[in-house]
Amino acid sequence: MCLLASNAFYRGFGYGGYGYMFDWTYLLVIAGLALSLIASSNVKSTFNHYARIRSRSNLTGAMAAERVLHDAGIYNVAISRVAGDLTDHYDPRSKTLRLSDSTYGSNSVAAVCVAAHECGHAIQHQLHYGPLVLRSTLVPLANFGSSLSWPVFIAGLIFSIRPLVTVGIVLFSLAVLFQLVTLPVEFNASSRALRILEGSHILGDEELSGGRKVLRAAALTYVASLAASILQLLRLIILAGGRRDRD
Repeated sequence: MCLLASNAFYRGFGYGGYGYMFDWTYLLVIAGLALSLIASSNVKSTFNHYARIRSRSNLTGAMAAERVLHDAGIYNVAISRVAGDLTDHYDPRSKTLRLSDSTYGSNSVAAVCVAAHECGHAIQHQLHYGPLVLRSTLVPLANFGSSLSWPVFIAGLIFSIRPLVTVGIVLFSLAVLFQLVTLPVEFNASSRALRILEGSHILGDEELSGGRKVLRAAALTYVASLAASILQLLRLIILAGGRRDRD
């Protein structure tokens, strides 16, 4: 809603000297949205393909997760089921690995790999992995920034208060920083998962090849999300610069 409102505001007040004409910076938003949709479609199609291939070990996602955790010397993490598809996540506060309906009871290659990936986050938590610690620290700042950045930015434009415009950009930058820090966390979790799956022989060589494709597709969704946010940040900076030129 904020995004749509801001676009109407920019066009209605002739922002950037375009009067009521098309705001070209909206193309940055469209490009980001396209990247996100492509990445999302890719991860769903890749997961669905390997969700139809049963792993030779015949372990379900939950069973594989328990084995991966134990192989890593972790016995204090609970494994539970959560509704939905691809809603898998590790909760460091309760030390709980929550696996989705499409992962928990499935013995597919995709399910085993996704479960192992979430175990990778549990291992990171146990080892106090630097980027994970930093991401956890940034969570409240990122939430604060993402919720207030647009209202503050738009208020700064409406009332011609440049410091508010700058604050809005800085707040949005916090959310972008959070997404940037998330990348090494996700890639590292996948790397740990694949090493353990290979070392424990939960998956064979051909299955690991498929697992890499699943986890790579999942990682690309984070890359696409970061790219979309960077494009949005660039849009804010361009719009703020255009306003300064007008003033």
